[in-house]
Amino acid sequence: MKKEKFHIEYVFDKASRINLWDYISTSAGLSEWFADSVFINGKIYTFTWGKHSNDAELIGTNPGNYIRFRWLDDENPVSFFELRLHKIELTGGTMLEITDYAEIHETKEAINLWETQIKNLKRNLGL
Repeated sequence: MKKEKFHIEYVFDKASRINLWDYISTSAGLSEWFADSVFINGKIYTFTWGKHSNDAELIGTNPGNYIRFRWLDDENPVSFFELRLHKIELTGGTMLEITDYAEIHETKEAINLWETQIKNLKRNLGL
């Protein structure tokens, strides 16, 4: 099935960019908000939620700026999900931009899932 790309943005005015980077790029950080556990073996990240696991390949990173993954079981060769940090010039805060793909009829559900995950991230950051 055809997937569409979507972008969502979240502002983290009071979060340290370094701390936020650790939460989106390390096994310990991702296990705090994105999945129940994350195991890294080279470029393969295994994300576990309850009894379900899914493997993603790290396909791009620029430390402190972005990290990009591709789900190994995704049949669409161009889809990925990316977590990118931007400095907000006006406030000096940080924005987290998420790029992801979803089937057209599942985009709203995918955005709602990200909303829930970001609430967990903000709670862990004390925001």
